[in-house]
Amino acid sequence: MKNEMPQTSADTTAEIIERVGLIPVLRARSAAQAHAVVQAMIAGGVTVVEVTMTVPNAIDLLKELKQEYGSRVLLGSGTVTTAAEAQATINAGAEFIVSPSLHPEVIQVTKTNGKLSVPGALTPTEVITAHRAGANYVKIFPCSAMGGAPYLKSLLAPFPFLKLIPTGGVTLDTAARFIQAGARALGVGADLVNLAAIDAGTPEKITETARAYLKILSDLPANQH
Repeated sequence: MKNEMPQTSADTTAEIIERVGLIPVLRARSAAQAHAVVQAMIAGGVTVVEVTMTVPNAIDLLKELKQEYGSRVLLGSGTVTTAAEAQATINAGAEFIVSPSLHPEVIQVTKTNGKLSVPGALTPTEVITAHRAGANYVKIFPCSAMGGAPYLKSLLAPFPFLKLIPTGGVTLDTAARFIQAGARALGVGADLVNLAAIDAGTPEKITETARAYLKILSDLPANQH
C-alpha cells in the first residue's frame, strides 16, 4: 500500500476503494473514540473510512482526520441524506458520499463537486434508479436482511454492469462470499469498527481484524477482487 494516495478525481477514489476492498463504517460516540478506531485500522492496513453523520460533530471530525492523515487515508461521509450535508462533508474533506437510501439531490451535489457517489438501495427498481441518477456505486443495504451474498448475485444477473457494495451483515465469515457474488467492495460495520475494543483499551483487536479482512480479500483470485 502506498503511503501517499492522490485524491484528485472520482476515478482515483474508485481505484483506492476497489484496491482496499473495504469501507469501514465509523459510528463512534466521540471524537476521541473515532480517532482511536481510525488509528487502529490504519495499523492493520485499512486506509479507507466512512464517517457517518450520526457521529457527534461529524463535520469537525472529518476536518480533524483530514488534517491529521492527509492523503494517507481516503475519507468519506455516510448517512448523508440532504444536499446541504453532502456539500458540508465535501468541504470538510470527504472524497466519497454514502447514503443509506436514495436521494437524487445528494448524488447531484456529489457529482458536481467531482466526488464519488454511493447511494443506498435495496430492490431492483431502486438499484437501477440509483444507477441512472448518476451513482458511481450502489450500496445494497441492508443486504443481510435480504439473504446476503445470494441476493447480491441475483441483483447482478439482470444488471451485470452495476457496481455494488453490500453493507449490513458483512463479517469475516461472509466477506469472501460477497466478493465471489460480485461485490466491488464491502461496507463493514461493528465486525471491524469495534468500539467495545477501544473502550476496553484493546485497539489491537481492530488492527488484527483489519489484517484478517485484507488477507481474505488478497487470497481471492484476482478476477474476484
